[in-house]
Amino acid sequence: MFYANGKLAEKKVFKDPVHKYVHVEDRLIWDLIGTAEFQRLRRIKQLGTTFFTFHGAEHSRFNHSLGVYEIVRRMIDDVFDGRPEWKTEDRMLCLCAALLHDIGHGPFSHSFEKVFELDHEEFTQRIIMGDTEVNAVLRRYDYHFPEKVAAVIAKTSDNKVAISMISSQIDADRMDYLLRDAYFTGVSYGNFDLERVLRVMRPYNNQIVIKQSGMHAVEHYIMSRYQMYWQIYFHPVTRSAEVILTKILHRAKTLHQQYYTFKHQPVHFYSLFEEEVNLEEYLKLDENIMYYYFQVWQEEEDSILQDLCRRFMNRNLFKYVDFVESKHALNNWVEISSLFKKAGIDPEYYLVVDSTSDLPYDFYRTGEEEARLPIMLLMPNGDLRELSRESEIVEAITGKKRTDRKLFYPHDLLTEDPKKAKIKEQILKLLKG
Repeated sequence: MFYANGKLAEKKVFKDPVHKYVHVEDRLIWDLIGTAEFQRLRRIKQLGTTFFTFHGAEHSRFNHSLGVYEIVRRMIDDVFDGRPEWKTEDRMLCLCAALLHDIGHGPFSHSFEKVFELDHEEFTQRIIMGDTEVNAVLRRYDYHFPEKVAAVIAKTSDNKVAISMISSQIDADRMDYLLRDAYFTGVSYGNFDLERVLRVMRPYNNQIVIKQSGMHAVEHYIMSRYQMYWQIYFHPVTRSAEVILTKILHRAKTLHQQYYTFKHQPVHFYSLFEEEVNLEEYLKLDENIMYYYFQVWQEEEDSILQDLCRRFMNRNLFKYVDFVESKHALNNWVEISSLFKKAGIDPEYYLVVDSTSDLPYDFYRTGEEEARLPIMLLMPNGDLRELSRESEIVEAITGKKRTDRKLFYPHDLLTEDPKKAKIKEQILKLLKG
């Protein structure tokens, strides 16, 4: 190891609107924050296109990553340290995994991933294990340390406590983004008693559990999460912006495959278009780069790419109606698509169904998509009980998946041409059922 006692000569702090201060006393953490890969997170928004709906939502993955680190640090230093089931040697592994858990996110995160079929957790592991500044810093601490941190991210580590701290149904990741996103969107839905939740957490039988006396604080946390998803994360205006963003990327990829000659060549996207993304090129992508292309593509000859980019840059978003299977059955859908084409509007890019769903709490089912460890209560007699077995509030929403489907379309294109008034009326009638 290259670090003497591993501590900085003087503790560093980041002023933070959610946690007041983020405290850094370990040289390893300070060096990781200073890497190019971690600093890149300043240029990636935490909430993607949500700023179109809630103008304050401009905070970054950098902010959030520091917040997750701070919550894990407080779990360890303020609650777990000195308890018989806590292993002191696990401290740096948990702190590094918390700090780096989102380092593989691309610009506009989930929209970007869907178009190019990427996985940010895979890129997080590649950054930790690859030829990067992050890897060099971790190897200076311990040659095998990158493998250990990557295993926590991949959820394959033998250290289940570390996994539970950053990837369970009450982990530091969720706790920070609920509080942080509520703060920056200006709503109160995501607020819960973090202090109380941290105080009742315990390392127990190779996992993190909650003392039974803290059950009501956890109920509040789960209901806060439920409200944030439906009031903030799934807001239809945000989804409209995501639809346009997604269609821009699809259109650019299609044009590239058709050998279209761009006025402004998308050199940063070539590897994505060819589905041969290497780590070096991936790390060059951030939202500043994306905005550059959206800006210049407004001058392209292709009318669809030009229009979609103008919409995104100027917030001229699609309107929406609820998508109901009974109203928008196959025959109806074919008719709507046909009328769009008749009106000179390509339904591939301007008629979009978006479906979103959330499962606020569920039992852990091994191998299922998005499976996460359940919340276990530590009873006074030492037994463990799964949360929904004790809480009537949580039981009421356990396993209940709620889905919302919207049909997005450019209302202005249906109203701006008087010559297409009859077609417009037919389309709007069909859209509204």
